[in-house]
Amino acid sequence: MTVSERYAKVLAWFQANMRDAESELNFRNPYELLVAVMLSAQCTDKRVNMVTPAFFERFPDAFALSEGTFDEVLSLVKSISYPNSKAEHILSMGKMVVSDFKGEIPCTMEELTRLPGVGRKTANVMLTVAFGQPAMPVDTHVFRVSNRIGLTNQSKTPEQTEKILVKHIPHDILGNAHHWLLLHGRYVCTAKNPKCGECGIREWCKSKGQSS
Repeated sequence: MTVSERYAKVLAWFQANMRDAESELNFRNPYELLVAVMLSAQCTDKRVNMVTPAFFERFPDAFALSEGTFDEVLSLVKSISYPNSKAEHILSMGKMVVSDFKGEIPCTMEELTRLPGVGRKTANVMLTVAFGQPAMPVDTHVFRVSNRIGLTNQSKTPEQTEKILVKHIPHDILGNAHHWLLLHGRYVCTAKNPKCGECGIREWCKSKGQSS
């Protein structure tokens, strides 16, 4: 099977069976999504969703956040992994959004990655989920699944994976494809003991049930 054939088969299956896949983070606007994504690094979306309601009640927008203190932010995110560094980054992000962007979350890769604590993956999430732009965020799930099933060939870095996926996936479904691969990795093609018997794309998987 050629790489192009594998992409076509896998994407067609996802489009037929997971058409409405979307982020499992709860948010109502770009500001809330950015905070949630920053909190979600090496932490479950379920845990983040337990924390954010109180956070957004106290800090409903970047203006409120910019006037907060480190101790206030930390007290609201202390149950999240790496709370100290995340609290520091989120507080600094809020201050920069106000000082440099008039309180509005920016919508370009260059501007987003200027924000403290915002790397390429988080910026790509914002571009596709918040602003509807074609982008492919590569987290641990997308990175693992892409290599394991053969969409990439032992890609070494998330950025390499991103470039390959963007090259092969039509831009109008890039955002959907991100969610398809992420959710497939989260619930089926797991890092340990992947559920190959439940996998709808096993027929086209390069690993054929063998962990990569």
